[in-house]
Parts: sequence; structure tokens; C-alpha cells
Amino acid sequence: MTPAAPGGESRLALGAGIVCYLIWGIVPLVFQAMGHLGMAPWEILANRTVWAVPVAWLFVLAARQGDEVLAAFRNPRVLAWLALSSLLIAGNWSIYIWAVNSGRVLETALGYYINPLIGMAAGALLFQEKIDRLGYAAMGLAALGVVVQAVAVGGLPIVSLALALSFGGYGIVRKRVAVSAQAGLLVECLLLAGPGLAYVLWLQKSGVGHLGANWPASLWLLSCGPFTAVPLVLFAWAARRIPLSSLAFLQFLGPTTGFVVGVSEGEAFTPLRAASFGFIWAGAVVFAWAGWKRSRPELKATALVEPAE
Repeated sequence: MTPAAPGGESRLALGAGIVCYLIWGIVPLVFQAMGHLGMAPWEILANRTVWAVPVAWLFVLAARQGDEVLAAFRNPRVLAWLALSSLLIAGNWSIYIWAVNSGRVLETALGYYINPLIGMAAGALLFQEKIDRLGYAAMGLAALGVVVQAVAVGGLPIVSLALALSFGGYGIVRKRVAVSAQAGLLVECLLLAGPGLAYVLWLQKSGVGHLGANWPASLWLLSCGPFTAVPLVLFAWAARRIPLSSLAFLQFLGPTTGFVVGVSEGEAFTPLRAASFGFIWAGAVVFAWAGWKRSRPELKATALVEPAE
């Protein structure tokens, strides 16, 4: 189980998680703006891997963790874990960028509603975090939501499941690897930036790249750096300081924003789809209630040991 962080650090971790998911909630609009300018998902992904590097490097410099980055590259085990997390997050990014530019924002929202429950199951299986009856009820309601969604779309919601599993796997790997949030992110970005830079240069040489084509396109592409690095640093930092099952609760913020975006853009929201989201939301409410009940003893204990401010 993740050791409880001191009270002040726990509050900071909670705040970091909230900001992280609010940023992720508005990201569909960013990628859609790039798509409207004619950028293909692979071009967006490649630029995302490239421009995340300088932002991630700034975080490392601010934390004075350059030696930790070098140590990670010298440690085959740590590097292997970070290579795996890099592949998982790159897969997640590619699916997400394609989906939001293909009129599937609601499917991405469903995927990230499912993800916290994967986090709960992973916390129990891998980190000995306990699941009570409310937790099992939440996962059961989510499973019903997936079944109803499968009926609504005429098959398994592949996009939703792929996003949930890839990001859930990323969170598990980052929680297991012994490296700080900033250093780990920079290593991941460096591992991905090589292929990304090669593709960006090929696009530019072929005359079809949008970097430098005009200032709106260039600014959007450069914005991929902070929109990528900042929430990932916040996520990884928070994930190592609060239980995975507690962090998972915050993940409902992002898909709720995505759901609003999808509906406002006119994506089909049939009665079956509404029923599917109804089960998912019910699972989210049960999940939140269970998390609140679990946190009450910890909050009381923290209040007893913390000095008055």
C-alpha cells in the first residue's frame, strides 16, 4: 500500500491531481483546433513527443534532478520500466488524438470513466489496497455500463477500453518504478522524441508539415509541450504520494469535461448510450462515497497530529 504522505504534502498532492485532470479535460479542444488546421493525428503526436522534452527538462532543472535522469539511463531495470511506460503513454496519446478528431469524444469520456475502476482493481491486486463492498459495487456498475455501451454501439467499445487499459497500465508502471515524477517524465520524453523528431523532420522536408507554415499552427504545435508535460508531472508526483485508489477518484473530473464537450458538439447520445453513462455515473458516485468513507479516519488522524496554522 502507498504510505500516507504528511498532511501538508497530501493536500498538495490532491491539488496537483485536481489541476492535472482539469487540464486533461480541456485537451480535446486543443487537439480539435489542430485538426481543424489540417494536422493529422500522427503529426500532432510526433510534435507532442518533441516539444514535451524542453518543458520536462525545465522541471528537472527546477528540481535539480539531472543526476537522477543520468542514473535512470544507467540502470537497465529502471530504463526498461520507463521504456514500457513510454510505450503505454504513446499508445494512449495516439488513440486519444485520433478519437477526438474523429467525432468520438464521448467514447474517450467513457474510457476515462472506466479507468478509475481499473485503478481500484490494480491497487488491490498489486499494492494490497483493500476493496470493500462499495468498491465491488462500483466496479459492477461500471461493468454493466460497458455492456450497455457495447449494445449501443453494436460491439465492444474498443476505443474506450483501449484508453482505459493503456492509461491504467501507465499509472501502474509509474507507481512501481523507483524514479521521481520529473526525472521519469524526461526519460520517457527522450525515449519517444527520437522517432517523433524523425517524423517531424520528414514532414517538414516533404513540405506537408505545419510547423512554421503560419503562426497559429506553429503556436498550437508548440503548445503540445506544456499540455503534455505539465499534467503528466502533476499526475506522477501525486501518484507516488496518495493511494492509487484515492487518486483514481479525481479521474472523474477529466471525462466529465470531455462528456460535456462531446454532447455540445452534437455527438449521438441515444437512450442506450444514456443508460450506459447512467451506470458509469452510478459507479462513480458509489466509488466516491467509498473513497470518502475510507478517508475519514485518515483525515481525523491528520487533524490530530498536524500543528495549527
